[in-house]
Amino acid sequence: MQSVALYGRLVARAIVAGIHNEFQLKTPARDQKQPLHLVTGLSGFSKPVAKNSVLKKWTFGDDAYFIARNKVADVIGVADGVGGWRNYGIDPSLFPRQLMATCERLVQEGHLEPQAPASIIAASYEELQQQKDPLMGSSTACIVSLHREERTIYTANLGDSGFLVVRDGEVVHRSMEQQHYFNTPYQLAVAPPSQEGPDIAESSSFKVVDGDVIILGTDGLFDNLSEDMILGYVSSTMKDNHEETVQKTASSIAEKAYQLSFDPDYMSPFALSAIDAGIQLTGGKPDDITCIMARVTNQSDFCL
Repeated sequence: MQSVALYGRLVARAIVAGIHNEFQLKTPARDQKQPLHLVTGLSGFSKPVAKNSVLKKWTFGDDAYFIARNKVADVIGVADGVGGWRNYGIDPSLFPRQLMATCERLVQEGHLEPQAPASIIAASYEELQQQKDPLMGSSTACIVSLHREERTIYTANLGDSGFLVVRDGEVVHRSMEQQHYFNTPYQLAVAPPSQEGPDIAESSSFKVVDGDVIILGTDGLFDNLSEDMILGYVSSTMKDNHEETVQKTASSIAEKAYQLSFDPDYMSPFALSAIDAGIQLTGGKPDDITCIMARVTNQSDFCL
């Protein structure tokens, strides 16, 4: 069963890669020179954490995100803090929140090469390293940057957060997970220093068109919702480029992922990955969930 499931996933990824190339070649000629923007929506949930004397004062949500714009690019990002730091009395949300807050500031100040989002992860990481009192903790990181004039997204992903690009009901581009082994993703850390650095983030570029939909999320989203389920929500609810519509889609997807994360009988993507790794498991994965939806839109049709 493990080999069949793994083979099926490899075939599916090969098909997606083929679709990716086909769609790149068939990008519509209409409005190719018009700048593009992202209309965004955001939703998420925190997983429940057992309270004790150390943790009572904290709000439990170790995911972080940012949505920022400057003169040339629209940029979105997520980070997922490693919850195991709680065992040492450390708030695992502090590191990813500071990392994403620094990314947001650097984007807004124009300190970003839109074609190299890994550079903003690196710059933010360097700032955290240079703090007088370095933050303890670690996290994944994933950033998608839309260069408006080039009509191209540039991406950087380190760990098991990720993104999908949907066009006409099909996934035409996606990130790939970076894991040492099952449920152990690559991650950045300041103290103690990380074995992984921003330079090993998986980077990609992809030409987008008006109407494309980008779903950016932490593993709590993709571990509980299959791509087919996400595509179903996008197809049924993303009828226009209005902010209210994009927000409604993000909320619906995040809420469904949260509900399924507590279903003990659900054969979740996380459970299927566990089976691939030789671990017999059923059910969803209770986890923090962050979902950023972005509708690619021509500047003249930019509706807020």
